[in-house]
Amino acid sequence: MLTLDHIVVTTSDLGRGVADIEARLGQELLPGGQHAAMGTHNRLLSLGPDAYFEVIAVDPEGAAPHQPRWYNLDARGPGTGLTHWAARCDDLEAALARAPEGCGVPWALERGNLRWRMAVPESGQTPFGGLFPALIQWDTPPPALQDTGVRLADLRLLTPEADALEAALAPILTDTWITIEYAEKPRVEAVLRTNGGVIQL
Repeated sequence: MLTLDHIVVTTSDLGRGVADIEARLGQELLPGGQHAAMGTHNRLLSLGPDAYFEVIAVDPEGAAPHQPRWYNLDARGPGTGLTHWAARCDDLEAALARAPEGCGVPWALERGNLRWRMAVPESGQTPFGGLFPALIQWDTPPPALQDTGVRLADLRLLTPEADALEAALAPILTDTWITIEYAEKPRVEAVLRTNGGVIQL
């Protein structure tokens, strides 16, 4: 079964994207690092003991992988926005067997002392225009981040394929507070409770 691991804000430039998100949240993001296998880098923020928030971009100093980068970063235009989410599982191969075609193949990844395996689509994009989660299995504990009190109140997946997405997620997702709604264009929305009030991304 799947449960929320983290939500993903993609940006065309990490410095500018982090500055934009920090201004909106009124909260400084914590250091992340580089992903050598993907040529990306990130900054992070705790959403409590079981989830976190990631801002990620192409690392201009990193080497490009042999395929498109995760989270469709190679096709991203200028700007910053919430575009993806990742779901944690105990058995990645079993989760992939129940997931829609196109979720990817397992990659063994590391950053510092963190080790995990993640399904990376050959196209760089997960099914349903990125609304199906990236699947991740942690081989070490997830990042231990300072808790600043920010919490995820709601994660909304809006898509013209709402019925199909709900059917794909229902047998394998345990987070019942994630909502799926119809919209003409696919997008992800999140409601965060911060020290300064409620913020929507």
